[in-house]
Amino acid sequence: MSRVTKEQYEFALTRVEELLPQISEHTPANDKHAIELSLMSDIVIDYEKAHFPIAKPTASELIELSLEEQGMTQKQLAGKIGVSPSRINDYVSGRSEPTLKIARLLCRTLNISPSAMLGI
Repeated sequence: MSRVTKEQYEFALTRVEELLPQISEHTPANDKHAIELSLMSDIVIDYEKAHFPIAKPTASELIELSLEEQGMTQKQLAGKIGVSPSRINDYVSGRSEPTLKIARLLCRTLNISPSAMLGI
């Protein structure tokens, strides 16, 4: 758990917004604004990790997102991996989880990393 208080976090967040316009890719790393930006950013990151953790996407979210990214319909996906469209809908809605064999086909067809599909 972060030891950064909400007040410190809010101060750091405001300071980051103030410092960003003053820093460019040409600013030396030892510039006082660059150092302060780095420190304030660390405070923001620590607080957000502790208080706003990002959950790993579920298999259904991964499938739905990948379908959108590839412009593919559930029916098209069903045809590519050899299952019924209603089965794909079950996976997307979270009503059922794909078997290992189907998960492997989904990963290959939708370019989903196996570790993401397994929630690792």
